[in-house]
Amino acid sequence: HHQSRTQVPGLEQAWLQAVHSFIQKNLIPIIKHPCIQLVETVVDCVKAIWASSGATGGLNLPLSYSFVSVQELKSHQHLPCCSHLAWSSTEYQTWANKIGVNTIPLPRERLLLLGILTDLPVDLDPECRDGSLYVKDNSGTLGCELLDLDISWLGHLFLFPSWSYIPPAWQQGSLGSGHLELWCPPVPVLPLVLNRGPETPIRVLYPEIASQLLQHRSKFRRQQLHLAGQLIRLSTLIKTHGKTYFILSLGESSSASTSVPIIVQIPRQLVWHHVLRPGCSYVLTNLQISVIRGYSHRIWATSPSSNLMPLDAEHIQEFNVEALISEAVPNPLPASGSFQMLTYKVKKEEIKEGTVTKVLNGPAGLYELDGQLCLCLAYQQLPNNGRTIRPGVQLELLDVHFFHSVDGTPVLAPCLRGTVLLRGFSQQESPKQSPHSFCGIVVHLRLLLERHLGLPLYLWTVKALEEITSKLCPRLLRHRQLLQSSASGTAGVGELLLTPTLDAVAPPGISIRNVYQEILEDPHHCALREYSQLQPLCSFPTLAALKEDGQHRAWAVFDPMTLLPLPEVTYLPSCVLNSRLSWSWICLSSSIFQPPPVLLGVLVASSHRGWLQLRDQSGSLPCLPLPKSSQVFIDPRLIGSLVRVERFQLVVEREVKSNFPSWKELGMPGFIQDIYVLFYLDDALILPIPSPYNLTRRPPQAKFPCLEEPSKVQSRLLLLSHKECLMKRNYQSSQSDGPLPPKHTLSFHVSGTWLGGIQRKDGDGWGLPESLGDESQDQKVFLLFFGQSIRWFEFLHPGQQYRLILPNSPPSLLEEGDSSPLSQRILELTGYTSCLIVQDDWILEPGNTQDIPGMVGISKGLSESSLTEILSGSSPGSFVSFSAEILSRTPCVPLTETTQQGNFQTFQRGVKLTVALDAAELASRIPIDVYIEAPHPPLPLGLLPGTRVYFQQLERKVSRFQNVYCRFLPSSYLRILCFPAEIPASSNLPHVYLAELQRDSPGPTWASASCHVVSVLSVQLFWLCAHCTSVCVQGQCSRQGLPCPTQASVSQANIRLLVEDGTGEAVVTCTNQQVAVALGLCPAEWDTLMELVRVPGRVALHISRPGAQPEFIGETDGSLMLFLQTLCTSSRVLRPIHLSFELERKPTRVTTSEPPRLHRFQFGEIPVLTHMVPRLSLSCLSLRDPEVPHILSS
Repeated sequence: HHQSRTQVPGLEQAWLQAVHSFIQKNLIPIIKHPCIQLVETVVDCVKAIWASSGATGGLNLPLSYSFVSVQELKSHQHLPCCSHLAWSSTEYQTWANKIGVNTIPLPRERLLLLGILTDLPVDLDPECRDGSLYVKDNSGTLGCELLDLDISWLGHLFLFPSWSYIPPAWQQGSLGSGHLELWCPPVPVLPLVLNRGPETPIRVLYPEIASQLLQHRSKFRRQQLHLAGQLIRLSTLIKTHGKTYFILSLGESSSASTSVPIIVQIPRQLVWHHVLRPGCSYVLTNLQISVIRGYSHRIWATSPSSNLMPLDAEHIQEFNVEALISEAVPNPLPASGSFQMLTYKVKKEEIKEGTVTKVLNGPAGLYELDGQLCLCLAYQQLPNNGRTIRPGVQLELLDVHFFHSVDGTPVLAPCLRGTVLLRGFSQQESPKQSPHSFCGIVVHLRLLLERHLGLPLYLWTVKALEEITSKLCPRLLRHRQLLQSSASGTAGVGELLLTPTLDAVAPPGISIRNVYQEILEDPHHCALREYSQLQPLCSFPTLAALKEDGQHRAWAVFDPMTLLPLPEVTYLPSCVLNSRLSWSWICLSSSIFQPPPVLLGVLVASSHRGWLQLRDQSGSLPCLPLPKSSQVFIDPRLIGSLVRVERFQLVVEREVKSNFPSWKELGMPGFIQDIYVLFYLDDALILPIPSPYNLTRRPPQAKFPCLEEPSKVQSRLLLLSHKECLMKRNYQSSQSDGPLPPKHTLSFHVSGTWLGGIQRKDGDGWGLPESLGDESQDQKVFLLFFGQSIRWFEFLHPGQQYRLILPNSPPSLLEEGDSSPLSQRILELTGYTSCLIVQDDWILEPGNTQDIPGMVGISKGLSESSLTEILSGSSPGSFVSFSAEILSRTPCVPLTETTQQGNFQTFQRGVKLTVALDAAELASRIPIDVYIEAPHPPLPLGLLPGTRVYFQQLERKVSRFQNVYCRFLPSSYLRILCFPAEIPASSNLPHVYLAELQRDSPGPTWASASCHVVSVLSVQLFWLCAHCTSVCVQGQCSRQGLPCPTQASVSQANIRLLVEDGTGEAVVTCTNQQVAVALGLCPAEWDTLMELVRVPGRVALHISRPGAQPEFIGETDGSLMLFLQTLCTSSRVLRPIHLSFELERKPTRVTTSEPPRLHRFQFGEIPVLTHMVPRLSLSCLSLRDPEVPHILSS
């Protein structure tokens, strides 16, 4: 201890020498004072402050502290810090513990700061003052903030005992250096010259008289007068059109009934804004009456010789000008309407003080105050972008707007008329600010000012930008790309995404913010006064949230009973029941969501499934966009673009895995969902994502290489003639040395014809095509796509021209096409001159024959087969192409799976699409079945009822019942033409006569007719095992072998009726519940009859012709058979009915028409012979007794 004390004099001497060097370097010669004397003065100041701490440890000097220059602070201090010379370690720790448990206090550094306090930035014209304060030494200047300022401090040297430094990375929206926060009044190093006030009293005007002078053109108008009063209102520092100013209002201290406004716009006087405090009284000298541009009334303004001083009654006396005012001739300025005296009815409002507890959105100016209120500072220009406002700062708010509830939260929002005063600096170390925060400030302020947004609309805009930012930044888009405007002033991407919504509610330029009126006029008008409750506009949910919402809605409305026809569900066996439940869909329009969601994402092409997707940071969502009406396909160059859609349909396809024994056990099964969106490009806003590197004009998602050497880039035009479906094929690249892959590869291939020769890159265009020998013959090419290249699947369509671009490949590749595994012999047999495997880095763009001189434009539409070729072609194995609307979609289950398992336990292996063919010569559409079977998954998106689809190269087949249907082959192709309508059109079945259905031309497939039941041809009633569909006798399955896992049984029934309507006859087949209606039984009678049938398990009655003896099948007593026979010949069954039906002989059936036959009718004793067309075969859809009014009218 004694040894350490002996070292102190040496340490003090070294410390004093460092002080001398520091002052010599950083303060001389800007301080006109001898260096030695200045050092002594500085050391004395440090000793005095150090001694006041009470924890000097017996030392005379703070040896652990060192002086720091402005430049050293800016260049070496990269983290926030604070320094308190007068504090001991215990005092600092106590201060740090006060700020809370979950906050970090500013770290302490032992640094001494010495400098001149000034309002003039270095090396700038004095006229460039903007009211900011700086600390200055020889090394530079550094911006500073302090709680109270005395005008006499400016230009003097100070020691700052307590201060904190905030680097630029921790400032809100700062583009320059950091700033200082001076916690306590600075200590002058040299004595200050005190201002003792004027030697003679100043003759002043008080606000009431000063306001009257504004109405007259008196001799005082050009004189400079002095005004005195209490500071009633103080605006913020305002910068408009390159000019900085603020406006204050003085009132009477005794009676605050009126006040007079004064504008301060002289640059050297702007620093007064730090001095003025509302409630204090001041004298402003040498004021004059003036007119400011943009405001129609006169106002008091300071002159270059004006001064500000505290009001001292001993140094002022009132200037009596009442007599002169009465003699002056009033000459008010011309103004439209009645002129009002420019006075303020000052209303005493409660001063709000609070502490910022959280930054809600710094760039938008939103903060949390005292953990209860939202503070919006966007409508007021804060000096230096409010760099001091962070959690922990204490504020005083005057004349602020208060909103009780905006989206459930009370909000305080000052306009330009309000005042935000700093009452205490933050003790906390705030989070580091994002480097893009300044861009955020700019875009929020630009939207606020250009569109004159009210508070609710501004808060919605802030929220929308937050949602967009969280969706896209930083993985898909940089923050600066989203928020920053271009150099030409064009709006940034974020602003463009909001424009469609904002244009509808706040178009730009509807009003201009008049600063003077906002601050000066009564009644007060500003954007915050024009408050109205905002209806929910729209939201920008993440794609993952949209998918989750769609899943929830699909689950909420999913009910197996609604997917099965009632009351037919009670008659379905397990295999049919589960098969019908295996696929269902729901289409959710964007209009049903609240608030309406906006679909937003980057358009990408999947290299795994081949379809298009929208992607954001939360994930991806498959999509099916349809091109604009002026286009026939989607431009591949849209890959990587940003897509915004308001009108869309969210489709949820449910693939259900169920194992219900019967309808009685229907519950809520688990299911797998495919979710995707449908939209038209006409409804989309498409924005190219700006490239930060400027390497290529192509979007980054496409992963196209930079075309650095244009001479090596080659391309060739291609006319696409055929495209095959996307499926797994056994392809292997010829470059691979190993054996064929064990798994098939998802792939597709196209064929087409080269248009012209190879073209090379020439600047921004393409050079002339090179000659390739004999060009008179078509040069057919076969292109294989697999791996990454299947991303082109959705963009390629037959009949269109494309340009195939090879960034860096040998020229012979486009000439000879030697990259495929196909042998030359196969190429010769198929007629192709070349076969190419499309590489991952190859590019496909829309082509145009205008790029080749002399080439005539080629355009091919969609080829379609005629109705005759489809329905009555010569050979069943021919190929047809047509467009049709999907009527229904049914999963296809292989028969082996159904018979072996007894129920549907695996995923669907294919689908049957029933589509409607349109024919101009027919009044109704013709249905035909299209089967898409394994191995063709993944199924294309959008195959929904109501969708219009174009099919190409379908195989035409004829069933064993002579009905025409089509198969989708690996060489087939389909394309979605139109989405299903959001509201399906309702249509009634046409009412026909039976003879109309026997004409040569196809009639309607579904129709209704009024008929009479002539006789019952057969009736079958039976009980089946719900698992294996064998007959159940006395409730037990009759199948031999292993017992079924369930003993559930279902009843089934069918009846064949002979009906006629006077024009023809038909045999109608009714099933299940329709049988009860045909027999005229009520539900109770029908249930009783079926319970009687449960004992034998099966009862059947057949009548070959009317009047013949019936044939019975089934082991039962004669009473049940007698009952059925009597019932079928009674008037209860043989009665008029209204029948809705479907033709069993479909229009697609291949048959030869039968000639009419002679039929005998007996009317009493008179026989009548007439020609009758052959009987029709109809399947009953529904039947009912005709209504009485209908019978009478007919």
